[in-house]
Amino acid sequence: MKKTLLILIIALFTFTLASAQDFPYGNITTQEMNMKSYPNDTSAHGVVLQEFGKSSINIGSDDNIKQIYEYHVKIKIFDSKAFDKGTVKVYLYRNDKNDSYEEVSDIKGVTYYKDDNGFTQKVELEDKKVYPVKENKYWASYKFALPGLRNGCVIEYKYRVESPRWYKIRTWDLQDDIPKVYSEYEVHIPGFFNFNASIKGPLKLTKATSAIETKCFETHGASCDCSLLNYGMSNIPAFITDEYMTSPKNFLSSINFELVDWTSPYDGVKHKETKEWKDIDYLLKTDPEFGGQMKRKSLFKDKVAQLIAGKTDDVAKAKAIYQYWQKWFKWNEFIGTDSENISKAYDTHSGSIADINLSLIAALSAAGLNAEAVLISTRDNGAINTLYPVIGDFNYVVAKVNIGDQSYLLDASDPLLPFGVLPFKCLNDKGRVFSLDKPSHFIDMSLPQKEKTTYMLDLTLQDDGKLKGKLTKYSFGYEAYKKRVAIKKFNSIDEYVESVNAKLPKLKILNSEIRNIDSLDMPVAEEYQVEFDAYNKLNDKVMFNPYFWNRTVTNPFKLAERSYPVDWGMPSEDRLAITVHLPAQYVVETPPQAVAISLPNGGGRYITDYQVGDNSFTFTYLTQFTKSIYGAEEYPYLKEFYNKIIQSQKQEMNIKKK
Repeated sequence: MKKTLLILIIALFTFTLASAQDFPYGNITTQEMNMKSYPNDTSAHGVVLQEFGKSSINIGSDDNIKQIYEYHVKIKIFDSKAFDKGTVKVYLYRNDKNDSYEEVSDIKGVTYYKDDNGFTQKVELEDKKVYPVKENKYWASYKFALPGLRNGCVIEYKYRVESPRWYKIRTWDLQDDIPKVYSEYEVHIPGFFNFNASIKGPLKLTKATSAIETKCFETHGASCDCSLLNYGMSNIPAFITDEYMTSPKNFLSSINFELVDWTSPYDGVKHKETKEWKDIDYLLKTDPEFGGQMKRKSLFKDKVAQLIAGKTDDVAKAKAIYQYWQKWFKWNEFIGTDSENISKAYDTHSGSIADINLSLIAALSAAGLNAEAVLISTRDNGAINTLYPVIGDFNYVVAKVNIGDQSYLLDASDPLLPFGVLPFKCLNDKGRVFSLDKPSHFIDMSLPQKEKTTYMLDLTLQDDGKLKGKLTKYSFGYEAYKKRVAIKKFNSIDEYVESVNAKLPKLKILNSEIRNIDSLDMPVAEEYQVEFDAYNKLNDKVMFNPYFWNRTVTNPFKLAERSYPVDWGMPSEDRLAITVHLPAQYVVETPPQAVAISLPNGGGRYITDYQVGDNSFTFTYLTQFTKSIYGAEEYPYLKEFYNKIIQSQKQEMNIKKK
């Protein structure tokens, strides 16, 4: 019995190793060519037929420790909406040090298609059609497009990357925006290196095996066995993005690796990689490109003295420095957390996010203010790991100035951001506060900023059936910032007003005035003298929809169910008040119905009201969302909330002669 069990174990082990191999390149089946749709998702525009990846730590061609990554995929394309799968970018880390370059090789690609006679043909990717692209000073890519794409084709490609960054085993994304029939990832880790593996997302693996490879790694006389890890998943649904979400990588099912510790095969010294926050604090404070730049307050001592001269209030001092920094610097569109030299950036009036905001921290400190740095991960970069330190999670830095019992977060890279307001991309989960003299700590990035818009409309019905009057719109908070950005895109205020007029076909702007465009702490005020041509001569009525300016016509939430939260970034509020004065011979035939809808737990409300006066009426509405984030369990309520709003805003008011 024991012998039988041993044979069975050996057989299973052999099967495990055999099943972990890559699928053959260049094999296409009649079934794959004849597929018209994917049975598990007939709405899919394409489907991954097979996908295989392999990461291994081994000795590279230059006799250094490398991570070797191989990728191979075969995709069925049903229609043109999946043609984007035929354009591929292989990203490579390329910093200024030659020993940190990643290299790609063995790029192969082919497209299979049926010709007009129904025969399967193929066209190969040519080497000269693979283009290197420099993305920025840290990243490059190799871009290629599979040739001959058409409806019903099958594409296949593979490549190999050799990377000196052996300590960052590649994440494997099991999900994509099209479904997958099967995806498999194979990882080889020598015993010198200890990694934590984690599975993220709601989907369950259909395969997870491990085995030992003997004597798989050897360098300079040192050798060890390897762990062979193999993960597979079948029938993977497409990940469908919806409105108001952070990075999909927060919710995609994936396999992730984190280096815990490693022993040098050259000298036997053990290195601990999973550090505590106190270790990260020390590293950042002593890092010449982070803490070293924060300490350089003497660079700005004279300049700051001029900026704060005569100011006794610390908030006024901080605002003066912040506003000067906004005007002085032009952001070079590069984000990051490290600055090579804030002095050089200051002298050239140009710099990265880190250049601008680390120098701002130094300048605030030079004024005697308590300034700190906050490292964050932007919304498209993903959430940070709060269980243990992963410094690579952060990709952005802002300033934090503490005055009394109040703290203000500042990003001087945008000249239109008010003091204490961060760009929307920064409102993501948590940030880590770093100072030069205290332990670091997390803060919530759901800030007390909000979007708010108020419309006030006073109209009079003319004898010719037209409505004339005054429209005033106030944009507060972050909405005011967005309004300033929108206005600044035009060459003049008149051009902006023309664009507003063009979007409202039933409204004609006769005159306009826009105030507080450059007063960042004030709401943007737009005043328009307007005329509505709402008269319908066929039935002798004036037809008027009070939601003419900001009507909701489509529901942003379309999924049957959603497994991730709705993230607005901040609370919001829209208010409108319309007063219409009527000639004595007119009356409202169909007044709008009053509506009152609420979300559970005070999450928001939608309220309309209609009041009749002497030869006039007033209509008001309020749409309010009180939270920044709504859980997945609240999704059905939000979806129905919007359905009811859309239905309510379809109402037309009919005004007729008595």
